[in-house]
Amino acid sequence: MTAVLEGIRVLDFGRYIAGHYCAELLAHFGADVIRIEKLGGSEDRYTTPVTDDGQGALFFQMNCNKRGMTLNPTKPEGREVVKRLVRTADVVVANLPHPTLVEMGIDYESLKPIKEDIILTMISTFGSVGPYSERVGFDGIAQVMSGASYIGGFPGQPMKSFAPYADYGTATSAALGTLAALIARQKTGLGQIVEGALLRTALAYANGAMIEQILLGVDRVGTGNRAQNAAPADIFKTRDGAIIIQVVGQPLFERWARLVGADAWIGDARFATDAERGRNSQLISERAGAWCAERSTADALLALEEARVPAGPVLSPQQAHDDPHVQAMGILNPIDYPGLPRAAPVVGTPVVLSETPGRVTRRPPTLGEHTDAIMAEIGYSPEDIAALRARRVI
Repeated sequence: MTAVLEGIRVLDFGRYIAGHYCAELLAHFGADVIRIEKLGGSEDRYTTPVTDDGQGALFFQMNCNKRGMTLNPTKPEGREVVKRLVRTADVVVANLPHPTLVEMGIDYESLKPIKEDIILTMISTFGSVGPYSERVGFDGIAQVMSGASYIGGFPGQPMKSFAPYADYGTATSAALGTLAALIARQKTGLGQIVEGALLRTALAYANGAMIEQILLGVDRVGTGNRAQNAAPADIFKTRDGAIIIQVVGQPLFERWARLVGADAWIGDARFATDAERGRNSQLISERAGAWCAERSTADALLALEEARVPAGPVLSPQQAHDDPHVQAMGILNPIDYPGLPRAAPVVGTPVVLSETPGRVTRRPPTLGEHTDAIMAEIGYSPEDIAALRARRVI
């Protein structure tokens, strides 16, 4: 079956994570995504290096299924290349400050006269409205400003998530917004701006804590891995590792209590609701921790599964890769690339469609790999291409 986004062209002017991952999600479903980067390679190509020449793990994760070209769009000839590319495109993705968009000619005011129905998907840390709109930033800044890191750490020691969820969440939301804009364009013939912001995403994900605070003034502080609104919900050491147990709701609590020999707690007012269990979570975690400490990870997980209590092992990246269920899911795609010592296990599209699934069909592009072919597609002759390369435009 034809890929659902076949025939859609996306120009990817992304940097680091949010823009590139948004564009890659579209590429997984068949869009022709052209990654446009600096002549020497954009910064994200070299983040978390894994090859001898310094190309990085994040680059391999976020640039499959794309074609790649190099371009300096700040030069006059480069601006003309941008215009020709835009005339062939449906979507422009960029997570850059607004002044940079203007300088490159890819702000919406510059794009619309070139192609009336263009969709500009732009991502920033703070969005286009508000006193911080011109500030630069990364995922961690959005995390700590959302309230999540304050509660997620310990008193006096906030802690952000290692996984940059504000970046990836914004990318996913921006991809959803882009799809909605494409559907709207089919109905109206009009393009529009799709705007994502890391802080907006982080606030959305942590919104429950804010609602509780404003309505009840609870002034929570961090308790690390231990949840505050249910229990047991914590990470516990076993004899040979660690597991997480997550109990929410009365039926699960009763099953857990019987499993660990705490039957008397079932009728105890201190543990009558999730809220009460949350208030007494330290006591419950101590009981759960003692039970886990007497068992191996495998034995603890087996007993919890037999009792139908949600639990899982704390895995290292290597263990996560080797886990039989992860392997059986088929989400890891072995990607070969020049300079890699072995195939990289790149995770594909997190969501699975039964009839039109996203697929990884192409490795990430080497630097400028498809420049000549793309330039030819938009009307440049071999002589033009050579001249632009000599002038460091491409």
